[in-house]
Amino acid sequence: MKAIEITTFGAPEVLRVVERPDPVAGAGELLIRVAASGVNRPDVLQRMGHYPVPPGASDLPGLEIAGEIVAGDAAALAQAGFKIGDHVCALVAGGGYAALCVAPVAQCLPVPKGWSDVEAATLPETFFTVWSNVFERGRLQKGETLLIQGGSSGIGVTAIQLGKALGATVIVTAGSDDKCDACLKLGADHAINYKSADFVAEAKRLTGGKGVDVVLDMVAGDYVAREIDCLAEDGRLVIIAVQGGVQSGFNAGMVLRKRLTITGSTLRPRPVAFKAAIARGLREKVWPLLEGGAVKPVIHSRFAALGDPSGAAQAHALMESNQHIGKIVLTW
Repeated sequence: MKAIEITTFGAPEVLRVVERPDPVAGAGELLIRVAASGVNRPDVLQRMGHYPVPPGASDLPGLEIAGEIVAGDAAALAQAGFKIGDHVCALVAGGGYAALCVAPVAQCLPVPKGWSDVEAATLPETFFTVWSNVFERGRLQKGETLLIQGGSSGIGVTAIQLGKALGATVIVTAGSDDKCDACLKLGADHAINYKSADFVAEAKRLTGGKGVDVVLDMVAGDYVAREIDCLAEDGRLVIIAVQGGVQSGFNAGMVLRKRLTITGSTLRPRPVAFKAAIARGLREKVWPLLEGGAVKPVIHSRFAALGDPSGAAQAHALMESNQHIGKIVLTW
């Protein structure tokens, strides 16, 4: 099969199209002919040598795919209600930048009715992440306020739409007025340009001094102290990335006084059973929203994976520029 590998750690140009042996589905797995692969920030970190591959996972980058089931464990297929020829999207621990990919059947979901394979490839990584962190760990409830750091990212546009669809007030931060406008068009109630305004003061103003109930943070570093300041009583801070650094100093007394919860997670190394539980929650609570049109795909750019130079190199360069709004996809 054709695949895209990281030839050495470095710039986007280290991504090269290669030939690899076709993978074989084992017990509890499906083999998927990939129509499209989502591109995510962890792929960039892996390419740079900052995100080690979990034991047993493919060394190829790529954490989400969509396409056609071409083979698989018959018992697992039957138990999941799938059959050969069905179109699914899947969360994988690696190997998504390839024409064929193996995925645990428990981490596969049907392509939503009305969605193309390319659109469905934007779902797994961001939707598993947002559902697990905002709604399960962060316990966001209808009527509460969610603050999303980086509202125009793939995670951000997902969190905006899910937060609004499930009854929350959504505030986002973004790095330009254009990105703020895009977030508002997706349904965000308020957008703060963090380069020209203090998000802490704005979040307090927008909530009448109460503060926000949940913060979804992809920055960490010195943002943590500021986020604690703008949380409401009994607020929850959920950290899912550390783009601003791993060291955070904050007022622990404020955590006590406001009864705050600080939590976080990383999804890739978690076991299949954990991800399967997230998939069940998505199938039950979120897939009806996708099929009903309440949540829509947001694709900024598509690149041909087998282009010359590789579309993956172009996709990574775009992601590192931070100029995109929504998802970036490789098509096969």
